[in-house]
Amino acid sequence: MTSRGRLLAVMHGDVPDCVPCCPDISNMVPCRLTGKPFWDIYAHQDPPLWKAHIDALKYYDIDGGFEVYAFGPVDPVSGHRAGAEERVVQRRDDGSFVTRHYWPDDDRWAPSVRVYTIDNPPASNVSPDKVGVPDVPTEWEPLTGVREWPEGLELWLQIREYMGDQGVIGLPSGASTCMIGSVEAVYAYHDNPKPFLDRIDQIKDSVSRRMKQIEAMPIKPDMLFCGGSGSLVWQSPQMFRDLSLPILKHVTRLAAEIGIPTHVHSCGPEAELVRMAAEETDLTIIDPLEIRPMGDCDLADLKKRYGKKIVLKGNLHTTETMLRGSVEDVVRASRKAIDDAAEGGGFILSTGDQCGRDTPDENIRAMVETARSYGKY
Repeated sequence: MTSRGRLLAVMHGDVPDCVPCCPDISNMVPCRLTGKPFWDIYAHQDPPLWKAHIDALKYYDIDGGFEVYAFGPVDPVSGHRAGAEERVVQRRDDGSFVTRHYWPDDDRWAPSVRVYTIDNPPASNVSPDKVGVPDVPTEWEPLTGVREWPEGLELWLQIREYMGDQGVIGLPSGASTCMIGSVEAVYAYHDNPKPFLDRIDQIKDSVSRRMKQIEAMPIKPDMLFCGGSGSLVWQSPQMFRDLSLPILKHVTRLAAEIGIPTHVHSCGPEAELVRMAAEETDLTIIDPLEIRPMGDCDLADLKKRYGKKIVLKGNLHTTETMLRGSVEDVVRASRKAIDDAAEGGGFILSTGDQCGRDTPDENIRAMVETARSYGKY
C-alpha cells in the first residue's frame, strides 16, 4: 500500500498492510532539512512550511499529512483574509528581526510582536516591551523578499497534488477543543462563565456553515482538524465538558454524516479527553497521547478501553527516545507501542508531540522501518 492508502484504510476502519508511521515533525525538523535560516521558511515563504514539511515526509518516507495545516493567508474554504500587513519593526545584528501586524484600514497595530530567529520557529505573541519595541512604532519597514504562492483553495489543491501518495491532506473544521488558553482566561471564566458559554452556540453555528462549504467542495479533504493543544492544561475536565465537548460533538457528528474523518491533536494530559471523545463523540483519531510527566496516557490501557471506538495515534517520547535515545532505543519503544496498540488496526505509530530540531535522522528512519517490518498485519 502507499502511505496515503495506508492512512485512509485506518481512518475508515480497515486494516492496512502494516502499522502507519507518522512521527510529528511538523516544524523544526523540516526547517533544518532545508539548510536555510528558519526565517526564510516562516517569514519569506521560501520554501513555505507546507513544502518543507512534505519534502521531509518524502525524505524519511513517513506516512504523513496530519501536521500539514499551514495553508497561507487565505482560508481554503471561505476565502476570508485578515487584511493585515506584516511590518518589520526591529532588526538585529545577528540577522534576526521583529515584526508586527498592522491594519491600514483601522490604523491599528497588533498588541504583540513576532520574533524571527535563525534556527528556531518564530516566537509569537511576544509583548513589545520585552524586545524594546514601543507601543506605537515610530519606525518600520515592509517585510520584503516574500515569495508569492497561490492563495486559498487553489493553494490547498496545489498542496494536495504535491503531497501525492505520501499522505493525507485535511482542512480546519472551525472547531477547537481549547476554549480557554491563558491564565487571564481561566480567571475570567471563573469570575463570569456566561460570555464563554455564550460562545458555544456562536461557534457551533459557524462550524455548521463551514461544514456546508466543505461538503460542497469538488474535492473533499481527507480529514478535518478539530483540536487544540493543551485542551486539559488550561481547562479542567469539567470545564472541557461544559465548554468544548458540545462543540466537538457537533463538528464530529456533522463530519461523520458526510463521511469525513476527524482528528484532534492535544498535547499534555489527555487520558480523560480520550475517554470523552471515544464514548461521547464521533471523533476518528486522537493524538499524541503523551506519557508522564508531560501527559498522563498509558497506550496499552487506552487501547484496551477505547481501541474499538477511536483511532489512537502516538506516543514515543520526543526527548528521551527520539532526540537523546539511540537507534536501538527507538526500535525498542516502537515495538512496544505496536505491541500495546496495533492489534486489530486502529493505530498509527507516532510521537508524543513534535520531534525536536536536532532529532537524529537515523532515529526517525528507525521508527519508520520498525513500523514497516515489525508492524505488519
